[in-house]
Amino acid sequence: MKVLVTGGSGYLGTHLRRHFHADNLSRRDGANILSMEDAAIASEYDLVIHLAACLDKSPEASEEVFLINVEGTINILKNMRKDAAFIFASTKDVYGRFADNYAEVPEECPTLYAGQSVLEWSKLIAERYVEYYAGQNGFRSCIFRLSNVYAPPSDGNTPGFVGSLADAINRGGRIRLPGNGLPVRDHLHVRDLASACDEFANSMIRHGLYNLGGGTANALTLNRLIEKMETVSGLQAVIDDKNPLPDPIPFRYVSSLNRVSQELGWMPNMSLDEGLRTLFQRGPSSEI
Repeated sequence: MKVLVTGGSGYLGTHLRRHFHADNLSRRDGANILSMEDAAIASEYDLVIHLAACLDKSPEASEEVFLINVEGTINILKNMRKDAAFIFASTKDVYGRFADNYAEVPEECPTLYAGQSVLEWSKLIAERYVEYYAGQNGFRSCIFRLSNVYAPPSDGNTPGFVGSLADAINRGGRIRLPGNGLPVRDHLHVRDLASACDEFANSMIRHGLYNLGGGTANALTLNRLIEKMETVSGLQAVIDDKNPLPDPIPFRYVSSLNRVSQELGWMPNMSLDEGLRTLFQRGPSSEI
């Protein structure tokens, strides 16, 4: 199977590209999804995992975010060949404040506009284009609404939330937490994201939309997450209690994995303790 990862030089893309022995389409490698000429390469692949995106949430960046995350996605979609597979990295944050109404958030959670940032809204709009072009052009499509995917550090990349906490602990930096460390999140190691991509690629599912996270087995408060990081690293976190971050929206988020487990037979395999250890390792042992 010939695989392309857009954004394959990024925080998650580096690991997925290595897992799939995939080719890369990214600006770091001199290609741009906004270029129709560059995007045309998607037609040569059996599987395209689309991670390339602008992740800026500020209103000032709205034009660039919509351009890259929507128009750039459309450029790739237009070039998908019939019966190939396309996996789109969306986000749990499309649900906004509605997610607080669920102990485990299902795909049926409303996605009405409720203050989501331009990033989340651009991802939700792009989801609709994925569904449209997959139906029109006859390729298989999968939308993963990702929840807090974390990965071992890689050169030149800014880590996500969990990775940034590990980085601060490594450096002895002060950590600011929202909500006195009480917000709950579920966390997913990039290795389990890769296995979910494998499951869809090898399935008979034509079109799927799934919440993808660590689920209840890998959900905990931020305070407890910090404690686990201290345990696996042998280091002590420095918490800045005097300058907390604002409460997040939603305050609690745990993915329901019912649909993805039923349709793809997938569940996360890596425990949180095992996964967090990879954030404090360097060299081949940190790779997926």
